[in-house]
Amino acid sequence: MTDRIAEADAALKAGRLEEGIALIEAVLTDEPGSALRLYQNFTSLLYRKGMFEKGAQWCRAGLDVYPRDADLWNVLGVCLRRMGEPEQALQAFEAGLKIHPKNEGLLQNKGNVHNDLKDGPAAVAIFSRLVRNAPANAELQRALGRGLWRSEDYDKAEMRFRLATRLKPDLIDAWLDLSALVAESHTADAAVAVLDEALKANPIPRLMEAKAVAIRRSQKLRQAEAYLKEILESHPDEAWAHYQLGGVITDFDRPRANIHLRRAVELKPDDLDYRMALVESLVRSRHGDEAAHLDAAYAELKAARALGTPSGAAQLKVASEVLSRVADFAGLDEVCDFQETGRMWAEQGRHTALLSQLSRVKTPEDRDELIHQHRIWGEFVQERVKRYPLRRPKAPRPDNGKIRIGIMSSDLRMHPVAYFSLPLFENIPRERFEVYCYSFYQGQEDNLQKRITSLVDVFRWEQEISDFDAAQMICDDQLDMLIELGGSTHMNKLNVMAWKPAPLQASWLGYPHSSGLDTIDHLILDPYLVPPRRELLIEQPLLMPSSWIAMGELAFPDRTMAAEPPVVANGYVTFGTANNPYKYSREMVAGWARVTAAVPDSRFMFVRPEGGTAAFRDNISAIFEAEGVSRDRLRFEAVRGAHMPFYNEMDISLDTFPQTGGTTTCESLWMGVPVVTLVGAGLFERLSCSILGNAGLHDLCTGDLDGYRDAAVRLAGDVERLRKLRRELRPTLKASRLGQTKAFAADFYKMLDAAVVSRQVQPAA
Repeated sequence: MTDRIAEADAALKAGRLEEGIALIEAVLTDEPGSALRLYQNFTSLLYRKGMFEKGAQWCRAGLDVYPRDADLWNVLGVCLRRMGEPEQALQAFEAGLKIHPKNEGLLQNKGNVHNDLKDGPAAVAIFSRLVRNAPANAELQRALGRGLWRSEDYDKAEMRFRLATRLKPDLIDAWLDLSALVAESHTADAAVAVLDEALKANPIPRLMEAKAVAIRRSQKLRQAEAYLKEILESHPDEAWAHYQLGGVITDFDRPRANIHLRRAVELKPDDLDYRMALVESLVRSRHGDEAAHLDAAYAELKAARALGTPSGAAQLKVASEVLSRVADFAGLDEVCDFQETGRMWAEQGRHTALLSQLSRVKTPEDRDELIHQHRIWGEFVQERVKRYPLRRPKAPRPDNGKIRIGIMSSDLRMHPVAYFSLPLFENIPRERFEVYCYSFYQGQEDNLQKRITSLVDVFRWEQEISDFDAAQMICDDQLDMLIELGGSTHMNKLNVMAWKPAPLQASWLGYPHSSGLDTIDHLILDPYLVPPRRELLIEQPLLMPSSWIAMGELAFPDRTMAAEPPVVANGYVTFGTANNPYKYSREMVAGWARVTAAVPDSRFMFVRPEGGTAAFRDNISAIFEAEGVSRDRLRFEAVRGAHMPFYNEMDISLDTFPQTGGTTTCESLWMGVPVVTLVGAGLFERLSCSILGNAGLHDLCTGDLDGYRDAAVRLAGDVERLRKLRRELRPTLKASRLGQTKAFAADFYKMLDAAVVSRQVQPAA
């Protein structure tokens, strides 16, 4: 044995790690009763080399021979911790402590696992004991601070972190913990101040990057941009600086962001975070050749997956976005599990990702799970905002007899949300209402934003403001009711509603599901939209009498419309869609294919920018071909924002399901193209039903897949009805509540008046 051990030592000293490990394994296999010191040294080596599974394996082998060796239990525990097995790690440490109850290494490692598990009190109990024995140990002070943080004892945690930085000014993790704690318990600006102090003692890139992130989180994007540009002037090849700068400027300069993110990947090609950030920016690039950007995003995602499976809430969200847009449903199922991934997104506060879950609902249980995921998110946000209470105005505002309504959305510009809400701004009952608007849009003011600004009493446009400061600003305006229109879409601040800056709060228009916040009292709906099961809404419905939306003239002008449906000239029916692929699923596309297959010689047209990408065309075509529809019967028109004329080449629009269309359904009907929809139990499954119901097209609202197919096939065979609808749909819409914008606005403000008055007369709880 001695000769083989000497040979192994020589191999290890010469850098031949695999050879040395193989030699030691051979010795331990042949002679399992080998010296304890060999097991201890070998398992420690495996741990240091990051070979945690192998380390755990040989720790267990050693413990079979030496079950009362505390050091082996300790190494086993740290290996298990690094393997992501915290409960088993705790068991290992506890076994070691039964042998040596005062072993500080075991105690410290056990305390670290409690911190990992966010079990603050258990960590505090251990590290308080250790700190008493070694008060000058900065690492122990930091670990105690982490336990106090997990216990929500923020003042004491901050004291411990500050003590750790004084004891060891180059303990970078303590500075980072301190800045994160201060950001959570105070403000992002306070976190920046901590990092400035840290940088005086340690002018290193890791702290510079942390400062850039802190500035960005304070919503001071231009300040963060200037800071990073200054760093790049003197350090042009710092990959992290390119990565952070790309992330900072994406909202207002996407082309330049792509340049910096590409440079970060070039400088550090094996960094999965950098590559996924580039993927995210490319998939959201709307400038230039959008299809080329999407192709590049898909290719970069494949490269990223070669580095390692995307993990964590942020990376999985980006992956799901790309895979959805190219209709790679197999890849989506592989990467994102409906329940597990959805709950991860919710638990980490990523509400925007939950929108992609709507199209994946298949069963009643899925609908309940979706409500649960939104509640998880709501509880997460509401718990966080408790730490930063608003300063409520002490005196009521002067009573002028008017109700003060707030409208919060960053889409009060050239955007569908503004098109549908404009009638409310154009028809304000001035004698009864004051209207305040709040936008956090990062781009340039356009003509529609200017128009809305001129119509309302106050328009607050704040590009660099934190969620808390936005909530405080709204609170200071002393509204009677606040309505958010954006949900969690880009640049909106749904979290603001968690502070309840207004006594009455509602959601409308922008998000087709309950948000998850208990602080939102109402969801503005109409009778068609209310789910048959009350459990599928978190808020109380606040009902419009007929339609929850109106089609304003700006969005729906008198566009040129074909006099005849295209089937008359073509001799075949053209089905189609302009709906976003995030609403697609494999089952839904297969349903479209079965409709097309059931109508001889019919065609299907996709009017989407994704149609310019080979992956989207190939994936869609494969599903249609599986249902007997050849590729030459599909048409892809790769356009964005110029899609309306293509309705003149479409006979029937097939709606997405389970998440149905909204804007696209209105646009299709406006151009004389009927829409066939599948109505489900959830709010997001009933949007088109509301529009079709208000237009008198109840027979095009179906209850199951067979009914959906039959209604589409029946309509395709009725050319005279298609001709009649082409002529009459637009006048019908104009005559309905969908087109009567003044009457719609009157209904809306009457509803708000009743809601506010009802709350004011309620007795205090």
